[in-house]
Formats: sequence, C-alpha cells, structure tokens
Amino acid sequence: MKAIVYHNYGSPDVLKCEEIERPTAGDNEVLIRVRAASVNPLDWHFMRGAPYIVRIQTGLSKPKNTRLGVDLAGQVESVGRNVLQFHPGDEVFGVSRGTFAEYVCAAEKALAPKPANLTFEQAAAVPLAGAFTALQGLRDKGRIQPGQKVLINGAAGGVGTFAVQIAKAFGATVTGVSSTRNVDIVRSIGADHVIDYTREDFTRSEQRYDLILDCAGSRSLSACRRVMSPGGIYVIVGGPNRGRWIGPLISPLKALLLSRFVSQKLLMFLASANKEDLAVLKELIEAAKVTPVIDRCYPLSEVPEAIRYLEEGHARGKVIITSH
Repeated sequence: MKAIVYHNYGSPDVLKCEEIERPTAGDNEVLIRVRAASVNPLDWHFMRGAPYIVRIQTGLSKPKNTRLGVDLAGQVESVGRNVLQFHPGDEVFGVSRGTFAEYVCAAEKALAPKPANLTFEQAAAVPLAGAFTALQGLRDKGRIQPGQKVLINGAAGGVGTFAVQIAKAFGATVTGVSSTRNVDIVRSIGADHVIDYTREDFTRSEQRYDLILDCAGSRSLSACRRVMSPGGIYVIVGGPNRGRWIGPLISPLKALLLSRFVSQKLLMFLASANKEDLAVLKELIEAAKVTPVIDRCYPLSEVPEAIRYLEEGHARGKVIITSH
C-alpha cells in the first residue's frame, strides 16, 4: 500500500510517498481503508521535531514512528477478534497514527460510525479539531452554559470553525475574531458578531466575555483578561510557535502560573481521544447544527504541499488528504 513516511526531522521535503506493507488488525483493532484524512498542526510539529519538547514523545534524534496523520474517515476492511461494534464495509471516522496512507489500523475505542450526511472528506475534518479540541475545550474546560457570551479568537481556522458552531449549539452568544478575508465565512457558520482583527482590537472592547477560546494566541494574557468577566474562563487551544524548546506551550504555562493569583480561570488544554465525543459531534452534525468547513483537498502524494500550506497559517477551516 502507499503511505507517507519520514525518517528524519525537517521540512515537508523529508516526507516521501512509499510502498509499504499493509497492516493487520490486532485483537481490539479495526483495519480501515482510508478514504480521507486531515492535516493538523500536530503533523508538522511531529515532522519537524519542533519545538524540541515534542521529541520526548517522538524520538530525540529521529522519529521513532515514521508515519504521519491522525484523523481518518473510511471503510472497515477487517476487524480483530475482540471487536464487536464494527463489521467489514462499515463507514467510520476517528483517529489513529499514520493515517496518511491507503490503509491503517485503529483501536475500536477511537472510532465511531461516520455521520450519514457527510462525505468522507468532511468526516475526516471532524475528530481532532472538532470532537477532541473545540468540543472538549468549550464543554469540559470552558464549562460553557446557555446564554453566555463566548469569544472565539481564530474563528476561521480548523478548530475555530467548529468552536463557533458548537458554542452556538450550546446556546451561547458567539463573537468570532478573524481577518478581513474570513469575516463572511465566520458569519456564515453562525457567529452573532464578527471582529476583523485588522481593524479592531477585541481586547480594547467594552464588551465582557464569560468564556474565551483562544485558537490563535495573538493577544497577551493580560490584554485578554481586560475583556473577561470577573469569573470568566480563558482556554488556550492554540498559538504561535515561538521558542525552540517549548514553542506554543509558553502561553499555556504562563496562564497556569497567573491563574493562581486572579479570579478568572486561565487554562491550558490537551485533547483526549474517545468515541463518546465523536458520537456527540455525529449527533450535532446529523442535526445540521455543525458542518465541517473545508479549505482545500490534496491527494495522498501531495501531503508535503498540504502541510506546507497549513504551516503558512492562512487555512480557512480544514485541509484534507484524499487517498482513493
């Protein structure tokens, strides 16, 4: 089968599309014919081995796991002997490691039936950005409640486009922050108010927010605190890659320290994969409350170009890889 592999850290040039052996499902695994996958910042952090802290997981001098890709949507090819939920031919979506490939094995507990009203490309956009980052960030960390005023900074990105729609589905009044070129997109997915950051600094507004989900990290913690209610919650899910050693973790660590001394909750966030949250998103999608936003699709052979595009930081919604 064809798969994207890399044996050294570096730019997208280290990625190669090669023929490798098709995997076999373990007892608790499902072998999936991958129809689509999506690109996440996690992929280029792993690819570059940067910031250096990621190498604790991926390998100090070179990658221990030579495969990239996390999100997937596809059809079940075969199942392990302990798998009860899925059967050959079922359409599924979820996560695994090495999904930039024609086939991949995934744990049964990391999969759910594909939403009936989505294409494979749309379904592949959902797991990491939608179910495990936007949903968990708003519901579990942000403790979102109906009627709250919620601000999504970076509302046009992969996580942000899901966060706007999920916050609306939970009954919040949502303000999205984006660039001029993305204002219409953010408004079209349900934001009540849209702030063009090239014309207005949201941290200087008179408005106060109960919850800020920060997918961009474009303003300082102290600036964001100015527009939060006294008991507001600030959740960091993304940010600029500053610093060679810990990169985007600088702001979350600062938030963790500062949170001890202020009334507002300033929280860092790490996503956790599970089929229950995939099912929550499936329900919202089939109820037409959430629709994935896709910027571009690339064939499997062009994964390097797809990652290069995502690294530029201007993608609107998700970047998808097709392998059929």
